[in-house]
Amino acid sequence: CASCGIAEVDEVKLKECSDCDLVKYCSDECMQDHKSQHEEACKKRAAEFRDELLFMFPESTHLGDCPICMLPLPLDLKKSTTMACCSKLICYGCDYANEIREAEGKLQHKCAFCREPTPTKEEADKYQKKRIEANDPYAIYRKGAEQYKKGDYYGAFEYYTKAAELGDIAAHFELSHMYGDGDGVEKDMGKEIYHRELAAIGGHPTARYNLGCHEWKNRNPERAVKHWFIAAAQGRDESIELLLAMYKDGVLVIKDILAAALREHQAAVDATK
Repeated sequence: CASCGIAEVDEVKLKECSDCDLVKYCSDECMQDHKSQHEEACKKRAAEFRDELLFMFPESTHLGDCPICMLPLPLDLKKSTTMACCSKLICYGCDYANEIREAEGKLQHKCAFCREPTPTKEEADKYQKKRIEANDPYAIYRKGAEQYKKGDYYGAFEYYTKAAELGDIAAHFELSHMYGDGDGVEKDMGKEIYHRELAAIGGHPTARYNLGCHEWKNRNPERAVKHWFIAAAQGRDESIELLLAMYKDGVLVIKDILAAALREHQAAVDATK
């Protein structure tokens, strides 16, 4: 134990500090007694942990894969569609293939994923309500987007917050904007960055790009380049444009870094085709 010195033997079990992996304690009392001595080192290690997580390459973007063809969904949301019956986001390729199949077979139009008939507006609202009651994070996020579009910022905030708590990455991104702009909530830069970082960690390319811009404005160019490189690798065009401009101006970006960013960016774009 970092406080009393007792060893971990037999029935004595030590537990790590809740914020870092540097020390262990035998009890909450020892942890509290040792806090003043350990606090500085703990904060430093916790920040290192956060950066390790923040700059780790996500396995995919926050959109994930189309549930039908299993190809990555395009960042351009105009190239995908949300099914009103099951709240599934599918790519236009699969939606179009389903339409062709139905036309050729003279079949009734049904959802490409769950095969339910196209719902009416009233039925779609009931389906959405059912998905929200089932704690479907994407359905809750979409309801928040609807409320935001109507100007109901308080309602949007409530839905986005719940969706974020359930793991919806896009909801974290929208919350970062709400805290940044003061829409329905008091402006809070700390919470703005907090939600933006969670969105970036979850694979949101725009959140990642925006973090790069934030770091650049705060004169942290190395961190900015790291963010823009990851965003470029996820298919974010603006990040590639910035890295190209920086390379031409001889600012931080060397040829190997740019070449790697271009390869990763093209691979991400090709994967959605």
